[in-house]
Amino acid sequence: MSSANDKTLHGVLPVVQTPFTEGDAIDVPSLHRQIDWAFETGADGIVVALASEILRLSDDRRKELAKLVCHHVAQRGHTVIGVGAESTAMAIEFAQQAEELGATAVMAIPPVASQLSSASTRQYFASITNSISIPLIVQDASSYVGAAIDLDVYGSLLDEFGADRILFKPEASPLGPNLSRLRDSTSGQAKIFEGSGGMNLVDCYRRGIVGTIPGMDLLDGIVELWRALEAHDEERIYEISLPLGAIVALQLQAGLDGFLAIEKYLLTKRGILDRATQIQPVSWQLDHETEQEVDRLFERLQLAIRRPHSSTGRTTNP
Repeated sequence: MSSANDKTLHGVLPVVQTPFTEGDAIDVPSLHRQIDWAFETGADGIVVALASEILRLSDDRRKELAKLVCHHVAQRGHTVIGVGAESTAMAIEFAQQAEELGATAVMAIPPVASQLSSASTRQYFASITNSISIPLIVQDASSYVGAAIDLDVYGSLLDEFGADRILFKPEASPLGPNLSRLRDSTSGQAKIFEGSGGMNLVDCYRRGIVGTIPGMDLLDGIVELWRALEAHDEERIYEISLPLGAIVALQLQAGLDGFLAIEKYLLTKRGILDRATQIQPVSWQLDHETEQEVDRLFERLQLAIRRPHSSTGRTTNP
């Protein structure tokens, strides 16, 4: 979709799922297979983030994952590394390692164990940004972990560092209206990524996002949906987005563990991962009836992706 030489962070950037061996080591062949499939499918880059289970990995394991991903992506596209941590010092350490590895950007959520003031939250992000020369994506993942970030924090960071150094992935509910508030309060300067797994991608695209950071499991659907949005093909937009959104709704009902369980299930079903192992403990496991509904919706999504593009419903209106 974008060339490896394009340094502008945009487009479809899926979050890699961390595969594990039976001995709980990182399954490197499965990780490589997943990254290769992502680029073959049309991804613009790879992201290591919450759905990569980074909050449950040791510091050393997080650094190992970042190194494996950056080295295997190489020059094929963007690499964004999640660096959020419970201390500013640790977040800076992760961020500096990512830059040394050649990452395009880093992404961070605020600490989740403390209820920080807006001033403390702002200082946390500013400290990370000052420690590196690559961009930082400020992530509000409060729909399933942590607390919401005040709009003033976004504006202050943007004023200090500029739109090329500070980007945004707001996920606080209601997503669409909050995204528009951020856009309008920054006079359209904020570069914003959609982060609902694709469920709100159509709505967010129409509000002016520069890209999406979805899960890996539905990447072929996300890529086709992004292309339909870029082409203003209204018929195909809804043909793909409806079954896709229904799958993400099933994931979202169980929060982060819902995303992890269903994403790993589907990646295993596709033959991309060898097993759907998650780091324990988890708050939710995929039950048989949910699995059956995921299968039905996944089949509908695949039929929609494979269906020839129709010129009916195509419009030149944004």
